[in-house]
Amino acid sequence: MKENRKKKLLWQGLLYDAIGMLTMAIPVVGPALDILWAPYAGSQMLKMYPNKKGKIASIIVFIEEILPYTDYIPTFTIMWIYTFIFAKNTKGFDDGKTIDIKMNDD
Repeated sequence: MKENRKKKLLWQGLLYDAIGMLTMAIPVVGPALDILWAPYAGSQMLKMYPNKKGKIASIIVFIEEILPYTDYIPTFTIMWIYTFIFAKNTKGFDDGKTIDIKMNDD
C-alpha cells in the first residue's frame, strides 16, 4: 500500500467527517441537508473503500448521516483506523504492483 494513498484516504475522511458534522451546526436547515448528504457520503465511502467492508461501511455512514443527532460520529475516520491500524488485510488497495494480462484476439 502506498503511503500517499493512505494519507489521501485519511484527509478525505477527515474532510467528509467535518462536512457531516457541519450540517448539525446549522439550525433548521442542517437536518434537511442531511437528506442530501447521507447518500453522497455513502457513495464516497464505497469509492474510498471498494471492498466488502467498504460496502458495509457505506451503509453504516448512510444510516449515521440520515439519523438525527448522530452527525458527530466520525465514521470515515473510524473506517480508516479500522482498515489501516486494526485490520491486517488491506486487500483491494493499490500496493504499487501491477499484473499484465494478455488476451487473445481470436
